[in-house]
Amino acid sequence: MAVSLKASRSSAGRRRMDVVFQVAALAVLVAALAGLGALIGDVWRDGAGRLSWTFLTTFPSRRAEQAGIYHAIVGSLYVIALTAAMALPIGVASAVYLEEYGGRSRTARFIELNIANLAAVPSIIYGLLGLGLFVRALGMGRSVMAGAGTLALLALPVVILSTREALRTVPSTIREGSYALGATKWQTIWHQVLPMALPGILTGLILSLSRAIGETAPLITIGALTYIPFAPDSVWSAFTVLPIQIFNWVSRPQVAFKENAAAGILVLLALLLTMNALAIVVRDRFQRKGRP
Repeated sequence: MAVSLKASRSSAGRRRMDVVFQVAALAVLVAALAGLGALIGDVWRDGAGRLSWTFLTTFPSRRAEQAGIYHAIVGSLYVIALTAAMALPIGVASAVYLEEYGGRSRTARFIELNIANLAAVPSIIYGLLGLGLFVRALGMGRSVMAGAGTLALLALPVVILSTREALRTVPSTIREGSYALGATKWQTIWHQVLPMALPGILTGLILSLSRAIGETAPLITIGALTYIPFAPDSVWSAFTVLPIQIFNWVSRPQVAFKENAAAGILVLLALLLTMNALAIVVRDRFQRKGRP
């Protein structure tokens, strides 16, 4: 009887602690959302008046009232598209090797150690790496390709880690059933494992690109321009992106340029939310297809 009463009290204590932790987590979430809402509201008050079709389709100017953001939008789209094209296949291939083929070999352990280290490296270090590798060693100069390659290095650890977790969620019975029907290991991975893991892979890609589109330090380090009067027309063109253009406007003393910067932040948020929404729709569609 005494043991039962003690166990009941212990269970009640755990439930109370769970409730306390849930309330604390909810309070932290509400506080974070309130702070974010206040920041977005402040930016909206400063920049909403500058948002117009003219602002989105004109080039920068030394006069704040005539300055636009078209060149930075095109540059951001170029860079992010190339970043995804580089990071996704390399990241997925690396994760497949580590999870399906590498086992506990020395090579696999060495790669895992470096991926874990790269995930915690500050973004400015990726900028220095991009400067030495893409800009100087490979002779790409201050081009869109060099910027995309630098951001692809930044995104790779997230893509690899999320892809490995997605591969681990695929039931072993799927692999065993495929082998039982005579499929090879690669056929099993290509036709069974990867399609089932695709929603998780796309989730990792969304997270990595969301980080990459807002990065400024790596691109400034490789020499991306803060002012250009044209939009890039190829992967070898000079470029700028939305965060760098916003930084350029914020650093100017005139109030009108601060309003341009606030409007640029709103455009960057809209672009980020649009990209994430499209990626989530694609992910959910593949997830529905993979359900029995």
